[in-house]
Amino acid sequence: MNFPVKITEQSLIVRTARVGEIAAKYADAVDAEGRFPSEAVDAMKAERLLGIQVPRHLGGEGASTTEVAELCSLLGQACAASAMIFAMHHIKLSSLVEHGTESEWHAGFMRRVAAEQLLIASATTEGGIGGNLRNSICAIEVSGDSCRLEKDATVISYGSHADAILITSRSHPDATPSDQVLTAFLKDQYTLERTHIWNTLGMRGTCSDGFLFKGQAPAVQILPKPFAEIAAQSMLASSHLLWSGVWYGIAVDAVSRAQAFVRAAARKSPGVAPPGALRLAEVSNLLQMVKSNVVAGLKAYEGAKADPDRLSSMGFAVAMNNVKIASSETILEIVNHAMLICGIVGYKNGTPFSLGRHLRDAHSAQLMISNDRILGNTSSMLLVHKQDTSLLG
Repeated sequence: MNFPVKITEQSLIVRTARVGEIAAKYADAVDAEGRFPSEAVDAMKAERLLGIQVPRHLGGEGASTTEVAELCSLLGQACAASAMIFAMHHIKLSSLVEHGTESEWHAGFMRRVAAEQLLIASATTEGGIGGNLRNSICAIEVSGDSCRLEKDATVISYGSHADAILITSRSHPDATPSDQVLTAFLKDQYTLERTHIWNTLGMRGTCSDGFLFKGQAPAVQILPKPFAEIAAQSMLASSHLLWSGVWYGIAVDAVSRAQAFVRAAARKSPGVAPPGALRLAEVSNLLQMVKSNVVAGLKAYEGAKADPDRLSSMGFAVAMNNVKIASSETILEIVNHAMLICGIVGYKNGTPFSLGRHLRDAHSAQLMISNDRILGNTSSMLLVHKQDTSLLG
C-alpha cells in the first residue's frame, strides 16, 4: 500500500512474497478441490508470519495492524483463501494482543503462538443467531478452576486445521445474549463434530465447515475483559481492515491481469488504442479509491488505539463500517470491469487472464459480515450520532 517502509517491514514483505509464490502456485487447485491451502500455511509458518503481531517482549515482532494489512494484500494477490486464513488468524491474535497481555495465561499463550507458529481459528457464529457475533445462545459453565462449553458453531473457518480456537459465549448460564466472553481453547481441549460442509461459490480453501464444539479447559483461559469491549476496541476494526486488505489484493491481481491483456493487445496493433484501454483507466481509478479507503481506515485505527473511549465511540464504529462497505462493494465492480477488458480469455479458466476465481472469491466480501446487517447497525447509530465530515477527522 506504499507506506514508508522500515527495515523490519521490508523483511516482512520479502518473507510474505516468498509465501505468495507458493500460494499462487496452488491457488487454482485449492479452489477447484475446495481444500485447505496447506502448502501456503506451511510456508507462513516456515517464514514465521503467524506470530508477527505478538509483542516483542513475548517473542513476536510487534507488527502493527497496518503492516499486517499490507501482508494480507500481498497474499490476496496470490490466493484469496490463503490470505483470508492469514487475516482471520491475525484478527483473533489482535484480540489477544490488545486485551490479553495482562493475563498470565494469555501472555504465555502468545509466547507459544510466536514460538510454535500456532494457527488460531474463530467461532463467533452460532445456530439460531447467524452472523450476529454480538449475541450468543450458548453459555460457558465455570466450576471451580475449570470451564466447559458446548456450541453449535455454524461456521469455524479452517477449524479442522487450527491449533486453537477463540470462541464466544454468554458469560454464564443466566447471562443475557449480549453478555459475552471470549475463551481460548487449545486443540487437545475440545472436540469438533462436523455438522455442515463448506461447498461454496468462492473462498473454498478456507474450509469453513460447521461444527458442534465441545470443550473443557482451565477457567483462566477466559479472556478477562467482556467480549463487548474486545469487539468494539479491536475486533471490529481489525476484521474490517484486514479483510479489506485481502479484498484489495484480489482487486490488484484482477487489474494486473487486465493491464497485461491490454498491453498484449497494444503490442499486436501498434498505434491503435486497444479495446479495453478506456475501461482499464476506469478500473485503475476504482482501485485507487479502494486503496485510499483502506489506508484512511488504517490511519484512523492506529491513531485511535491509545484512546479506549474513542475506539468504543459510535463515530469510530461508523467509520470502520463504512470502510468495510465501500471496499467490499467496489472490488466486485473492479473484477467485473477486468472481466470485460479481458473478455472470453478472462471468462475461461486456465488462461493467464482467467478471473473466475477472483470474481467468485470477491462475492464473499459483501457477506462477511452481511453488508445489510452492517448498514442496519450504521443507520441506527446515525440516528443519534452526527456524521464526521472533516477531511482531517
